[in-house]
Amino acid sequence: MVELLSRVTVNPGQCGGRSCIRGVRIRVSDVLDLFAAGLSAGEILEEIPDLKADDLKAALL
Repeated sequence: MVELLSRVTVNPGQCGGRSCIRGVRIRVSDVLDLFAAGLSAGEILEEIPDLKADDLKAALL
């Protein structure tokens, strides 16, 4: 679990200080919004190819 959580970063100078995936400026909240909208993990990975499956797991944690 610690390895997954290390994929989430918080940098005050990036994305308004919101949590992001691996510092690539993809906010955790954006990933969660996509899940809430009904997209599957596969659909999210197609929509945002910079993400990996473990990034999605980390966002859910």
